[in-house]
Formats: sequence, structure tokens, C-alpha cells
Amino acid sequence: MALLDDKVAIVTGSARGIGRATAELLADHGAKVLINDLDGDVAEQTASEISGDALVFAGDLTQPGVPDRLVQHVIDEWGKVDILVNNAGYTLDAPIHKMSDEWFQKMIDIHSVVPFRMCRAVAPHMREPAKREREEGREVFRKIVNVTSISGTMGNAGQANYSSGKAAVIGLTKTLAKEWGQFKINVNAVAFGFIETRLTAVKDEHNVAEIGGERVQLGIPEQLRALGAMVIPLGRPGVPREAAGGVFFLCSPWSNYVHGQVLGVTGGQFGGMIS
Repeated sequence: MALLDDKVAIVTGSARGIGRATAELLADHGAKVLINDLDGDVAEQTASEISGDALVFAGDLTQPGVPDRLVQHVIDEWGKVDILVNNAGYTLDAPIHKMSDEWFQKMIDIHSVVPFRMCRAVAPHMREPAKREREEGREVFRKIVNVTSISGTMGNAGQANYSSGKAAVIGLTKTLAKEWGQFKINVNAVAFGFIETRLTAVKDEHNVAEIGGERVQLGIPEQLRALGAMVIPLGRPGVPREAAGGVFFLCSPWSNYVHGQVLGVTGGQFGGMIS
């Protein structure tokens, strides 16, 4: 029997990068997984390539009502939600004196408002079964893992918007842990450091994404990437599978008594890229 047999998991932003690695790891250990991404074709491809049962929901989670429709899609197909990983996100970097209201709000929307709406959408499907189990004297643990960043725990130059959104998710995590602990719903966060994804690849004309009809430049300048080995004690960036390991731990039974915490997955990095 696999560790997560009969568990149903939602992983937002899971067609690529850390999200995909997380979905793969959960599926490898027996969970049924909902794959979500803006790009439906890439999400379908990912779902076809991971082991076990997978659903696809393509859509912009920043739009009102979309998180509720995503959760309902899972309930209609599988009847429950045991695990929620709020992973979806991207970056729009600029120094604060050049940052627009729009760019600031976009980062708050995807990194803070979307996890709030996703947690609210799964609430009845996690809390109501837990109430029945409590009356029966049974402990059944469910999991919420919110993805934050060391940009949110200590700030990072050029990322006032992203850092603010990621810091807000920590407050959401700790508050929800206090509200939902009574229902045996573990609520924790992972704070990633420098992980090799599209968001940390070289910033050039090829590393772009289309979000909401707008072409968005991703990545970081090569000179900042070169600092990685100097500020990370392990001497290199992490890879998505390593990042997913921290998320998997918080989704597993081994974390049943870990609650309201922020787990750093950083290779030992304790400062920003520019301290």
C-alpha cells in the first residue's frame, strides 16, 4: 500500500517546474492529483505523463469564481479533497520607484488572494468530514501547503510586489492553522530559495510567458544567477524534485504534528540574493 493511497490532491500551477514535480511525487505515492495551469495543452500533457489518476483544470485562478469551479471539478469527479498545494505563481520584477500599481496588484492577486480563495473553496470539503470524524472519535489528517519564498521572509531587491505577496501567504498560513487545527487540517508553508525553474532561468528574449493575454518576461539577470554558489552553503541552486520533497513531507502522514510552520527549502541560504 502506497503512503498516499486514496488521497485526493489539488496542486495549482502544476503543469511545469516545482508544481509538476510535486504532482508527480504525490502521484508516485498513490494520490489522485488535479493538474492546473493557464495553458491547458501543457496541463493535459503533464496529466498524461504522470503515474496514476489525474484530472486537468485549465484556467486563470485570479479571476473570481475560478477557484470554486476548480474545487467543484474535483468534487464532481472524486468526491473529496485531502490535500491542497497552493503553488501557482510568477514574477514581475522592478525596483519600487519604477513599479506600477498594476504590477504590484498582480503579484498580490496570484500569491495572496488566490491561496485565500482556494482555501475558502476547499473549506466545506475538509471541515465538514472532519466534524463527523471528531464526533466518531477518529483523527483523519488533511493537508494545506502554501508556497512562499525567502523573498517573502526576508525581502529581495527588485521584488517589492512578489515579496509582499509571499509574506502575506505566511500570515494566511499561520492564521488558518489556528482556525483549522481543531479539524486536524495541517496548514503549513514552504519557503523556497533559489530553485532552477523558468522564474530563475536566464532573463532573455526567449524566457517569456503569456499571462492574461500579456507577454511576461521571466527569469533573472545572469550576474545575479552567478551569485547563487556564493550565497548558498550547498553551493548550487536546487532542482524542482528537491523542492517538491519539502512539499511532499508536509503532505504526508509524517507531518501530522507539524502545524503552522514555514519550512525553508533553500540549500542553507539565509539571505537574499542582494542582502
